[in-house]
Amino acid sequence: MSDNAIELKNVKKKFKVYYDKGTALKDKLLFWSRNKYEENWVLNDISFNIKKGEAVGLIGRNGCGKSTTLKLINRIIYPTSGEIVVNGRVSSLIELGAGFHPDMTGRENIYTNASIFGMTREEIDEKIDDIIAFSELGEHIDNPVRTYSSGMYMRLGFSVAINVKADILLIDEILAVGDVNFQSKCFEKLRELKASGVTIVIVSHSMAQIESICDKVVWIEKGNIKEIDKPSIVGAHYSNDMENERMNTVNNEIDKSQSGGNFNCSERTGNGDILIKELYMYKDNHEENKHVFTMGEHLNIEIAYECKKEKTEGTDFRLSFVRSDGVVVYGISSLSDKAQIDIKDRGKIIFNIDKLSLLPGKYYLDIDIKQKDDVILDYIKNAKEFYIENEGNDIGEFGVISMNHKWLGDKE
Repeated sequence: MSDNAIELKNVKKKFKVYYDKGTALKDKLLFWSRNKYEENWVLNDISFNIKKGEAVGLIGRNGCGKSTTLKLINRIIYPTSGEIVVNGRVSSLIELGAGFHPDMTGRENIYTNASIFGMTREEIDEKIDDIIAFSELGEHIDNPVRTYSSGMYMRLGFSVAINVKADILLIDEILAVGDVNFQSKCFEKLRELKASGVTIVIVSHSMAQIESICDKVVWIEKGNIKEIDKPSIVGAHYSNDMENERMNTVNNEIDKSQSGGNFNCSERTGNGDILIKELYMYKDNHEENKHVFTMGEHLNIEIAYECKKEKTEGTDFRLSFVRSDGVVVYGISSLSDKAQIDIKDRGKIIFNIDKLSLLPGKYYLDIDIKQKDDVILDYIKNAKEFYIENEGNDIGEFGVISMNHKWLGDKE
């Protein structure tokens, strides 16, 4: 028996895109030229394997072929050429409410939907209480599903999918729906399924979701595989690529003529007496302004500013390192550090880190300038988005920071 749950070998998929297809007989006879189409190759010869018990994430831009790949694995559609081998029973949650009949109750739809996945009546009877309990629908379970909200649809669909005795679970962007508590509950359940040996393939634009559960990530770009590796590595490369594209194509919302800005910037406030003009993160010189750094690497943060006021005593430059979930993992004030900064009309200051101790993941850098009386001169939230990666093997650490440590055994 193969160790692989899923194998894709030289898979290609194309669709016909009609310019203006006539559907009625009259249209076909009178406007036969409307049947012209062009071929759109969504997947161009992709190959990869997923081992049994692995959790794999598919990432990429909209239209790159992620969802098509998932539908091919689920045999909703078939490849134009190539081979797909699936070993085991498949359960999927690809489209919200797929297989639900709007006039049937939630309970009736459980039986219908679960039978589509191959469960017998007896198996459904054994599982139905667990399905209803997990969905948290309560008394609504006996109402027609046409009365359900999109979140209730998702709860019911997910509850059925995860309670099918399946070897492979396919999920397509469906966990974006629903409240935060239920999403957390879903991911806890996915971790349980993974621990029990279920193979999971998930499509998501959320790297936080991908990194929390997946063993590896497949990055699809324009129908081709660009990279396959650990989530922390691929996530950093993918996000850096997206950020570079954004910086090249999107103008900052902030008026650069007034405040400068090679920033990400989700929020900016302050009276403008001192303005941050540019911000660079680099190892050796600011010409190599970076978004991805390696654990243990040397880091400089260079802040270029412009001062429009005369009295600058007590000026405080402050940096905050923020994890992708909004948790501040480290903050530093130039005043508390007793740094002697001579404020000029125009100048720059550099914050130096000898050795980065942050663990792999996505982070933001917030920066603000204050005075002793807490007057905000300039504050930029999410001024820089950056990533920490580990180029070596699995470091075996988790959390936010890496500590200098050693394991010691008993000594005689």
